Amino acid sequence: MQALTFELFAFRFQFRALEYVYFPPGKAGNIVRGALGRTFRKFACAPSCSDARLCSQRDLCAYARLFEPVAVEAGPSGFHDWPRPFVIRAAHLDACRVRPQEIFHFDLCMFQLHGPALAYFAFSFLELVREGLGPGRAKVELAAVHSLTASGEVGTKVFDGGILGEPQSITLSLASESGSPGHVRIVFLTPTELKEEGRVVRQPEFRTLFARVRDRILLLRRLYGGGPLPLDFAGSNARAASVKLVNSSLRWETSERRSGRTGQTHSLGGLIGWADYEGELDEFAPYLKAAYWTGVGRQTTWGKGQIKTEFRADR
Repeated sequence: MQALTFELFAFRFQFRALEYVYFPPGKAGNIVRGALGRTFRKFACAPSCSDARLCSQRDLCAYARLFEPVAVEAGPSGFHDWPRPFVIRAAHLDACRVRPQEIFHFDLCMFQLHGPALAYFAFSFLELVREGLGPGRAKVELAAVHSLTASGEVGTKVFDGGILGEPQSITLSLASESGSPGHVRIVFLTPTELKEEGRVVRQPEFRTLFARVRDRILLLRRLYGGGPLPLDFAGSNARAASVKLVNSSLRWETSERRSGRTGQTHSLGGLIGWADYEGELDEFAPYLKAAYWTGVGRQTTWGKGQIKTEFRADR
């Protein structure tokens, strides 16, 4: 019988600032993603490649597979292209100024379980000592990489600037949890943009939130991890509709980014705050917990859609 699990790697990348580094408000995750993509592309792509999505060698290219994966078949709502197999967590650096010789960090969740993905990321971040980070391209050096545990704590060091160790993955159960409390608070830690039938949602009903969480987790697992899982989608949708939104304190945060490569502008906005739900939650609890690592909604790669689950016996 196929195990109902979701597996991932989670890392903390620690850096030492060699110059003053500034992260504008709401832009830290995008800055890290941009620097990573820029350095990654330089060593992974042929100089003649102008568009990884159209490259005839994209099946052999690490940059194309990790940064610009293209769907070869129709996917769930919101996934016209494959999701990138990683998420950057750097919101704690928003509006921060880091002085020379100070240590700072950001986290990276990786869903690609096969191949030397960590080595690619580590090598790319090593290049920031030359390429720089942030609006002024400040020089920083990679000091260490640690694995994170399932509780989010710092675990074993897997990179010390020279030797790359063997990381340990995190395995999360997706099996129904008997006896879950009937009340749950979802905290939207970073701007979260959910859509239903093509429209942006401002009041996240549970059926919409769970559907986006479930679809993302199962797609990441099918594409990059343990393969597809059988699931009664119609049944789970009907049961999710019986869980009610009973209270909330939400605001819409507005921000945007401009791609230095394409010139296109993208929204970084979304819901911030919390929402309380009430109902039978046993089958949904594992997915909600796993979404802390995967994120939910649009543009999760640079840290949008990070949620935290707080179960309560009483409201």
